[in-house]
Amino acid sequence: MSTTAHDVTSPGPPRVEEVSDGVFAYLQPDGTWWINNTGFLAGTRGVVSVDACSTERRTRAYLAAIRRVTPRPVRTLVNTHHHGDHTFGNFLFPGATIVAHEGTRDSVLAFGPPIDEPIWNKVDWGAVEIEPPFLTYPEGVTVWVDDLRCEVRHVGTPAHTTNDSILWIPERGVLFCGDLLFNGGTPFLMQGSVAGAISVLTDVVKPLGATTIVPGHGPVAGPDLIDHVLGYLRFVQDSARAGKAAGLAPLEVARELDLGAYAGLSDPERIVGDLHRAYAEVDGAAPGVRLDSIAMLRDMVAYNGGKPLSCLA
Repeated sequence: MSTTAHDVTSPGPPRVEEVSDGVFAYLQPDGTWWINNTGFLAGTRGVVSVDACSTERRTRAYLAAIRRVTPRPVRTLVNTHHHGDHTFGNFLFPGATIVAHEGTRDSVLAFGPPIDEPIWNKVDWGAVEIEPPFLTYPEGVTVWVDDLRCEVRHVGTPAHTTNDSILWIPERGVLFCGDLLFNGGTPFLMQGSVAGAISVLTDVVKPLGATTIVPGHGPVAGPDLIDHVLGYLRFVQDSARAGKAAGLAPLEVARELDLGAYAGLSDPERIVGDLHRAYAEVDGAAPGVRLDSIAMLRDMVAYNGGKPLSCLA
């Protein structure tokens, strides 16, 4: 039997990858549930971090990795969106200005503390304290690391969530895209928009011409990753339209689907949440409209054979 992400019981150790001079990706294998990527830019006066990690242990390890590169403090922390794998560790950056879209602050507070059972297996979160961004913007803000310009932009419409931002370094062609892109994992649009994600990737992300992309999960990639994710999103839309026409519920469609080119992606149960979102959009729901997340997550557990979803954080 081939090995899948769900067969892995011990993800590999995180690693720091310098993607441009003074610009680092912090990659956490295996990129499955709650195991995200972060990144940081090391300047002469301080560090800019892109996102935190999900657990106290993982965030402390990330901070230790930064200290091995530079003794400078983290002065700015940019959150790409509100999900806890990118924000639960915010409280461990006490000296940093936490920057994000105004919707990210609202959503961090609304989500509240970590949850696991019965949706995910038990997770050792540590002593997480909810620390929302406190410098927010409606559209974007420019962050400077010495003379290097970094453009932090809200993407303009719901995509992965309702409050996604990117950090773009035009001089270097480097893009930190948060969870707009997963590399090796199933994209997740349950709290965002399938149609919106297609629009953002096509009209916002692709035109940047990034040569190096740090995705929210998985290895550093080139621009080809954009088309791969777009293919998956269109597959979800097509499957939702066919399922609706056949009178099937999203879970029924997911169980019958041949995932084809996307069968090797980790966390395949996300297809159920993505179909729920796509179904709502077929019915005319606005991008990002609130749906019953708990019901969708329960359907994902059902797709997973009734077992809690695997989280190795």
